[in-house]
Amino acid sequence: MKEVRELKTIGEVDAFLAEHELSFLYVSTPGCSTCESLMPKLRELLDDYSPISFGHADASEVEEVAERFLILAAPIMLLLIGGREYLREDRFVRFGPLREKLDRICGLYQK
Repeated sequence: MKEVRELKTIGEVDAFLAEHELSFLYVSTPGCSTCESLMPKLRELLDDYSPISFGHADASEVEEVAERFLILAAPIMLLLIGGREYLREDRFVRFGPLREKLDRICGLYQK
């Protein structure tokens, strides 16, 4: 399964995004059953995308992340390229369409 980097401060989030050209940021909250059930599915999905680095931030610990990325509810999944948001999915993610979007974006990015 894809390695997940736990991001505990907004500085760590910023450093993670600066270190990795292709970044997938997952923002969750504690006690959220949807958040907890999506994490293993995302790790499995992102296994197929080696260029994408996977980071996780708990919005209750890193409160600034909600303001920075205009997050109103969790979970939120963001794909960032060079620190810019290219894809946003919320709690009602459908993995088939998400895979298609990732294929398209990664295919364009690698050309």
